[in-house]
Amino acid sequence: MIFDKVKKFQVVLDCSEEDAPPVFSSGDTVSGKVLLELLGDAKVESVKLHAGGYAKVHWTESRSAGSSTAYTQNYSDEVEYMNLRETLLQTDNGTINVLPAGRHEFPFTFQLPENLVTSFEGKHGCVRYWVKAKLHRPWSTVKKAKKEFTVIEPIDINTPDLLAPQAGTKEKIAHAWYCNLGQVSVTAKIDRKGYTPGEVIPIFAEIDNCTSRTITPKAAIIQSQTFIARGTLKQKKSVVATLNGDAVPAGKRETWHGRALKIPPLGPSIIQCRIIRVEYVLKVMFPPDCITV
Repeated sequence: MIFDKVKKFQVVLDCSEEDAPPVFSSGDTVSGKVLLELLGDAKVESVKLHAGGYAKVHWTESRSAGSSTAYTQNYSDEVEYMNLRETLLQTDNGTINVLPAGRHEFPFTFQLPENLVTSFEGKHGCVRYWVKAKLHRPWSTVKKAKKEFTVIEPIDINTPDLLAPQAGTKEKIAHAWYCNLGQVSVTAKIDRKGYTPGEVIPIFAEIDNCTSRTITPKAAIIQSQTFIARGTLKQKKSVVATLNGDAVPAGKRETWHGRALKIPPLGPSIIQCRIIRVEYVLKVMFPPDCITV
């Protein structure tokens, strides 16, 4: 076996925590170093850096084309947001660099492009950013190192649209089998459209139970992930926070005077990506029906 003189080869970002990727926003400056530790003198052709970022979606759908025929359709798409390359060390006039044993650092700095999209990991797609380094040596396989980082694009919730109050009303006839149990009506409103994680949404609602049975309303924040490829949409919805109301007896009214629903740690909405959208809605429900505010 050929003795490998490379003890360590890694990408280190400045101000990064050991167990969590650092967080940046569009236009930020990213700095760090490529760290190389050698056990002995080694010939090195080059050390190259690649900073990249993309959004990708992919899913498959099985379709039936008859009693005995089935086929699988693949859907995928990709949007590139960043592709920066830099050479940190290279040969000079054809002369191979000989680096002595020990620790070597190759610093780098680059600026993130504007209008990036928030990092995201979903069921059928993702948005990822990274810094990769490659070590080229004569007669040796290429050594690779990679460091991922997170991009968060904050949304200004102080815009007129997001500061506007939201309201909704719904009336529904409740049924059990073929029996008409009566009507349920719900009116709900919140003071604005935009919120941030950790904030509390005060919900104002009136629930009129004109049925012959007790109902129990609840509120929920629903995350909707939409993936787009080849003109086709794939959607996944999940409940990320809930609030259970009190039981409303038959013929009674329940009023919520700003009942609090706390927003858990969540990524911001993604609305500027061509192939991935992440949105949140608040629903007040009297199962199995709901209204969206």
